[in-house]
Amino acid sequence: MRTVATTLIRDKIADMSIIANIEAQPFVTDAFEMSLKRESNPVARRILGQLIDNYRIAREQHLPICQDTGCVAVYLEIGQDVHFTGAPVEQMVHEGIRIGYDKGYLRKSMVKDPILRGNTGDNTPGMVHYTIVQGDTVRISVLPKGAGCESMSKIAMLKPADGIDGIKKFVIDTIRTAGGNPCPPLFIGVGIGGSFEKVASLAKEALLLPFDESSCLPHVAELEAQLLEEINNLQVGPQGLGGDTTALGLRVLTYPTHIAALPVAVNISCHALRRETAVI
Repeated sequence: MRTVATTLIRDKIADMSIIANIEAQPFVTDAFEMSLKRESNPVARRILGQLIDNYRIAREQHLPICQDTGCVAVYLEIGQDVHFTGAPVEQMVHEGIRIGYDKGYLRKSMVKDPILRGNTGDNTPGMVHYTIVQGDTVRISVLPKGAGCESMSKIAMLKPADGIDGIKKFVIDTIRTAGGNPCPPLFIGVGIGGSFEKVASLAKEALLLPFDESSCLPHVAELEAQLLEEINNLQVGPQGLGGDTTALGLRVLTYPTHIAALPVAVNISCHALRRETAVI
């Protein structure tokens, strides 16, 4: 048994909230550089170059990559041999977000009530997800998502008879309908299976996967490659102005489901897939 003070979680999330919003992950900038070499549309090439410059300026000047610093999803993979001390874990998660967004001068975007609105003033609460795993460590992942891309995400309860063609049609139609609204080029998470609430979680969790890898399941890896190719063939392009680069990456997560169900969800991230992971 290992004892972990929940203040460690608070402090780590505060730092991660700032870093995720100002420093693009290497896989993001690498994907841009690769796309720039392949892109044939002059306007799209110019936009890709400007976005690369934006990442550099944000990092060098310690500024947010985007003015919409998002709603923060926090994923905690908690080892079953961990014993927490101090204030409740979830309270410390929200406190970490509050501290990070205040210290980092990040925009506060959360409202108190979805109908009555009214800004909470500190970008809390976050969306907290827990998984209990083996071991005595806590793995924390922070994923801030802006509303432009989050609002274009979709879920569908397809029929099993719709099969792989139905899945592909839904995913591609979702990206086609989104157009330039989610600030492409995109990173896309797709969930397949589970139930109504589970498939939405799968789609967002897929955005935490490595985007320089493919699924270990051959049929899913094939689907990932096909979807990415067909989405880029849509010619939506960077910022919706046309081009070969509508998406920089796509990952799929699957889960067992009911014999009469085929849930599918698409969680869209803008070009700035902001995420940070740490282990304590």
